[in-house]
Amino acid sequence: MKLVRKICRIEYLAFLLIYLILTMLHRTGVINAYIFQVITIAGINVIMTISLNMVIGVTGQFSMGHAGFMSIGAYISAIISRLAFQNFERTALTGNVVLLAAIICGGLVAACFGFIIAMPTLKVKGDYLAIVTLGFGEIIRAVWRVVDYTGGALGFNGIPKLTNFTWVFVVILIVMYASRNFIRSSFGRSCLAVRDNDIAAEAMGVNCRNYKVLAFVFAAFFAGVAGGLYAHLIQFIQPDNFAAAKSTDYIVYLYAGGVGTISGSILGAVTLTILPELLRFLADWRLVIYALLLLYIIIWKPYGLFGGREFKFLGLETIAATDSKLGKWLRERIKRSGKKVES
Repeated sequence: MKLVRKICRIEYLAFLLIYLILTMLHRTGVINAYIFQVITIAGINVIMTISLNMVIGVTGQFSMGHAGFMSIGAYISAIISRLAFQNFERTALTGNVVLLAAIICGGLVAACFGFIIAMPTLKVKGDYLAIVTLGFGEIIRAVWRVVDYTGGALGFNGIPKLTNFTWVFVVILIVMYASRNFIRSSFGRSCLAVRDNDIAAEAMGVNCRNYKVLAFVFAAFFAGVAGGLYAHLIQFIQPDNFAAAKSTDYIVYLYAGGVGTISGSILGAVTLTILPELLRFLADWRLVIYALLLLYIIIWKPYGLFGGREFKFLGLETIAATDSKLGKWLRERIKRSGKKVES
């Protein structure tokens, strides 16, 4: 009975309803193939933004090279799927199996690079960390330019189209709930403490460097998964698809929706991906409206479009409440420990 109640919780039914409505609108022709692909790309951007939120919003580290991890996942998964279909006949079953294996491998390789990059670079912080991660993203892009097997600067084509809206939707749910559970765990609380005051967190026995690396690897894995989905949706990738401007886009999505919140990451990515397409009939004026919207958010919505709030079903507090509670908790613990030492 408890299991039935858990399955029938309103949030799960709401997600299922969203999926069914969008799928039915597409199959009946109300949403054409182009719009449906834009919605699917918006879903991939949601995965990227949530993963970036783990670094910037949860741990407080500013990264400008997140598209580099996406490119690693995209190229590695594309190589795996190409090699797989050279040995196996392509069917619906083998296609799904190959895609699953490809995006997991792409995510794992991206996570490995995330670990390698995080260990030395997370010794620095602030502007220096942003510069280092920006350099990493450009280095990865330069490497793909000289690899002949993947087409070099001309790009990697002939990638099988394996990604569909169902795959993206399922991965969004996995990333969302994995991030939620991570934040609610002791690891996530430690990362939040590092974000709020790393000196105070270190004084309370939190190994700041380890938790920074953990969040970085977590984010790199899901960025690699998103890259694999992107490659098998577009069917063609080139190094310039993952330039510094791409990383900047995800930062804009995150801050526009609400940095530090999963709900804001979803809202920001979906809104700012679909809005330019809705305004395409205005030609170049759509860029002006887009820029004005960003200025409005920066000046009058410092906590983002969602105001730093979380969806209730995630069981997470607002970012402002989390900041204040963690800050009070740390200050009280430090005062108590200080009194014990004095006595």
